Amino acid sequence: MITLRSFVCADWHTGVGTPTPLYNPTTEEVLAETGSDGIDYGDVLSHAREKGLPGLQALGFSGRATMLKGLSAAVHEHREELIELAISNGGNTRGDAKFDIDGAIGTLAAYASYGKELGDGNVLPDGEGVQLGRTARFWGQHVRVPRQGVAVHINAFNFPSWGMGEKMACALLAGVPVIEKPGTPSALLAWRMAEIFVQGGLLPEGSFQFIAGRTGDLLDRLGPQDALAFTGSSGTGASFRSNPNLLAQAVRVNIEADSLNAAILAPDVDASSDTYGAFLDNVVRDMTQKAGQKCTAVRRIMVPADRVADVSRDLAEGLARIVVGDPAERETRMGPLASRRQLEDVRTGIGNLQTAAELVCGGADPIRDKGYFVAPTLLVASDGHADALHAEEVFGPVATILPYSGDAAEAIQLANRGAGGLVASLYSNDKDWTEAVILGISPWTGRIWIGSDRVVEQSFPPGAVLPQMIHGGPGRAGAGEELGGLRGLEFYTQRTALQGFQGHLKAAYGS
Repeated sequence: MITLRSFVCADWHTGVGTPTPLYNPTTEEVLAETGSDGIDYGDVLSHAREKGLPGLQALGFSGRATMLKGLSAAVHEHREELIELAISNGGNTRGDAKFDIDGAIGTLAAYASYGKELGDGNVLPDGEGVQLGRTARFWGQHVRVPRQGVAVHINAFNFPSWGMGEKMACALLAGVPVIEKPGTPSALLAWRMAEIFVQGGLLPEGSFQFIAGRTGDLLDRLGPQDALAFTGSSGTGASFRSNPNLLAQAVRVNIEADSLNAAILAPDVDASSDTYGAFLDNVVRDMTQKAGQKCTAVRRIMVPADRVADVSRDLAEGLARIVVGDPAERETRMGPLASRRQLEDVRTGIGNLQTAAELVCGGADPIRDKGYFVAPTLLVASDGHADALHAEEVFGPVATILPYSGDAAEAIQLANRGAGGLVASLYSNDKDWTEAVILGISPWTGRIWIGSDRVVEQSFPPGAVLPQMIHGGPGRAGAGEELGGLRGLEFYTQRTALQGFQGHLKAAYGS
């Protein structure tokens, strides 16, 4: 039995009280236990502020970039071990495990490369300077400086490696110490990464702390220079937003929550085209990768009404080729959900969708005697506007085809019924149709992936989160934003307007 410990105040802490078990979602065997009771979160925050903050900022951007590069290399060195943990505790296939772990490796390395270009200081120019007075002598320059607080990161169970890595990369490069709390069901992978980070000796004392369990009264102790970044359900996100202390202290809060992501097939796409092939491949991948437990997975598939029968058949054929089973077996292409609670939620969600749509394949019935398995499930609605289709995200290998007329205006209307999404994917070679839909859904969508015959052979799939582009979305998706190159540092820095002598400001802080 493995006992997960927290790393706080430069030491490992074993929780007191009754621990929480962690399971193998394939066999339902207990793998580990965790708990964080007994931690003094006042001491944890003081340690980060008094030790971590000055230690990080003494390094400057280039020094912190070197640190991130070392963290990326350390994860890569232990990659095979981490893959095995993702398989056993996360129910990941080997491909899914690599997707998560390589995402962390790549994002840490990307922010290391960004930081190398920023020099040894701690101040970033924010745009061009501007003349303020009668002559250019009186000058204005916006800058960004590290906030003098702590970043608390509460991460989701579905990407224990990548989720932690991407948040850490932005905060640490900005010069802000982090307190990482993984989603409990799959925490074994994140905990082992924490061990690797600590053993590597690359992080200044207090710059990285790790909570294996509940956060206790941590959020009630945050102050106006601190920040909270959360990935998870909209309900939990809403509870954080309404926390009285976070409101009273004006703590910065970034939320990434539910998302009814849309894939929209345009009427111009011929069934023999490369774009249609990419549409089928991407939808099947998004539905089944990580057993559909991705915040970027497609949930609603918008198809011209006269194409629904053909698309339903083609997608069902693709889903039928996905081998569901023990993720440790080479031929398996989709493993179980991460926990029994997730299994119950997905089964309930399928039932709710069936009030407005019919099953094409899959369903809520058990498919194995043990483990948290559900079959890839495709539904088709007769009326794409039915409320039940836009009411909740079913966080598993489940998506629904919504028929529409083919008109751009109706595609926009249906997509926006999701009330805010992380990503939408468009499949079209029609420039005018594409531009109309982009303009129509952009206010409600964090990222739009555009597939056409010109790019599908070279593009990453729409479910991939790239460090160069922002990750987040409005409304239901949480109204937050992460990554996006150096934009990812904005949450952890303060924009300040400097006004004074141009000769000083331009030389010291100009871009």
